[in-house]
Amino acid sequence: QVQLVESGGGLVQAGDSLRLSCVASGRSFSKYTMAWFRQAPGKEREFVATISSGGGTTYYTDSVAGRFTISRDNGENTVYLQIDSLKSEDTALYYCGARVRTVFPVNTYARREAYDYWGQGTQLTVSS
Repeated sequence: QVQLVESGGGLVQAGDSLRLSCVASGRSFSKYTMAWFRQAPGKEREFVATISSGGGTTYYTDSVAGRFTISRDNGENTVYLQIDSLKSEDTALYYCGARVRTVFPVNTYARREAYDYWGQGTQLTVSS
């Protein structure tokens, strides 16, 4: 069982920057593929970004490429999401997911079912 706890959300202004964090329990964090998804009011949960276990491979959804940066610190069991130039459409509940299966989901990384554990989410609200 892996527990994930997200933090760093809040109420911010459009144009600001923010960093979300997700801390995982256990001793095998360095083996997990990690991801961020988000769910806006009235919408489905959508993929945002993913990072491989060693941090060498990252993917982003097109709408955030260039503004969002996913990174990880395996020594701290933490994955981050740096968000720059915030927009009102970034308002959502942000979730981190962990994939404990060792093979990187090269064809399915944007799908919820590729990840085995989820946190409770952290709310980000961007005012314009």
